[in-house]
Amino acid sequence: MAEPEDPSRDRLKHHFAQRVIHQARQILEVWQRLQQFEWSIAELEELKESTQRLLRFAERFEQVEHADLARLLTGALETVEANRGRLSSASITELNRLMQRLSRTGLRQGDRLDQMALPPLRKPIYIVLHDSERAERLAKQLEFFGLQAMSLADTEAFNAAMIERHPAAIVMDVDFAGPGEGLKIAAQVQASLEQKLPLLFFSQQETDTPTRLAAVRAGGEEFLTGTLEASSLLEKLEVLIRVAQYEPYKVLVIDDSRAQATHTERLLNSAGIVTRVLLDPIQAMAELADFQPDLIILDMYMPGCTGTELAKVIRHNDRYVSVPIIYLSAEDDLDKQLDAMSEGGDDFLTKPIQPRHLITTVRNRAGRARNLKARMIRDSLTGLYNHTHILQLLEDCCLRSRRESKQLCFAMLDIDHFKKVNDSHGHPMGDRVIKSLALFLKQRLRKSDFIGRYGGEEFAIVMPDTDLLNAHHVLDEIRRRFAEIHYPAEPADLFCTFSAGVVELGDSDDSLSLAAMADNALYRAKHAGRNQVHSNRDSKPGTSYMIVLPETTA
Repeated sequence: MAEPEDPSRDRLKHHFAQRVIHQARQILEVWQRLQQFEWSIAELEELKESTQRLLRFAERFEQVEHADLARLLTGALETVEANRGRLSSASITELNRLMQRLSRTGLRQGDRLDQMALPPLRKPIYIVLHDSERAERLAKQLEFFGLQAMSLADTEAFNAAMIERHPAAIVMDVDFAGPGEGLKIAAQVQASLEQKLPLLFFSQQETDTPTRLAAVRAGGEEFLTGTLEASSLLEKLEVLIRVAQYEPYKVLVIDDSRAQATHTERLLNSAGIVTRVLLDPIQAMAELADFQPDLIILDMYMPGCTGTELAKVIRHNDRYVSVPIIYLSAEDDLDKQLDAMSEGGDDFLTKPIQPRHLITTVRNRAGRARNLKARMIRDSLTGLYNHTHILQLLEDCCLRSRRESKQLCFAMLDIDHFKKVNDSHGHPMGDRVIKSLALFLKQRLRKSDFIGRYGGEEFAIVMPDTDLLNAHHVLDEIRRRFAEIHYPAEPADLFCTFSAGVVELGDSDDSLSLAAMADNALYRAKHAGRNQVHSNRDSKPGTSYMIVLPETTA
């Protein structure tokens, strides 16, 4: 006969699991900090010590996934240490890959297709409102988005929760427990903490400047008024509690001199910048397509092709118009330098160059280019990729899937009866629903998936390394949970659903045919009654098949 489970042991195990998550976050913070400065042995040692601490905690508290990652990170750092602290592009890429995996263990649900029931590892959000019923509804809505939230009805419950466990953030009503009392309670909590908690204040009524000033002094980072609903609150919370996931800059060095190119590569690697060297400029366009660098460093004088000629060729391709090009040359004639910069270049550095000068210039240029690119390829309402870029990503993923012999799925989603939402509740409500679905998709899908706003109320998702059955399962789970979200409205709350079509890349498919097939599957889902997911391998009549799970009532 099996021994009964000990609830107190489970609670203790859960409590210690949070210590593991906290240590993982510390490693991510060290990793992010390292990107801002030139790496050194001391900083690598700090990262290694933090990783070994994570391994001890994970083994002690039976956190298998974190223990495995800690061992892999330790091995990668020991490789760097054995190389006298010299970083290679391969080691930076491997460390970043492991850091990405580590960040997923505590940030989002659904990162792996075979673990849709993965328990939320984030610290909870404490919802502390004067209206306890509203707080309960809001906590439940946030859980639909993959966050763990707790509503706390009174001061006693809030104090007990704070003693047991610190939250990821607090949503505090300024009038909780009485007029203005929420501000005082929050200020007392923050004063007792060494590290302040992210705090968002709420007031049902518009407030005066003294109240908002008191909120700032109490540590409030956001202040919301009026109707408090899950999707707008989630937008704020995402900013407050996000552990930034840093992706190292990528630089392509094109220089016919192996010695000079290797020297530049080592300098940039020492700063944690992933660097790839190309000695033959004729291969530049193929290398750009494969590597997708944030910045290009060009030599001025190369046999068969000058730097300025190559810059013109690169600028002919719309995809690389905004990628910074820095000339690195011994040319010291100012007029020739200016002429070169007028031919597609953004900066000119003269050899020999101080390492710090090179690293700072590369970081500044690459950082600005990333920000600019984000504005160019993102939809302004949702922050998702725009129509043009999601199709470009689909094309890239199709090529990569074929090259690596991996599966790929593409899905198109469309909000059902969206015109009725706009007509009945107005365009602001329509925008809120669109933003809500965008946030929901970001919460529920993997970071390796690409999500775009295809147009209007239509979305597109590229799912690399995914078979059709798993893709369908994930999308149908998202569809089912999205239908449970409500939006406060008059005379009754609004509920929305979506239909979806998902297809898998076949042997003879390209990105255009895959998009057409997904659109066809979406049409079938709409025609069959909406609020369902259809899948097919081929849009030709008589050869398609569908997987349709039972429809839920919304």
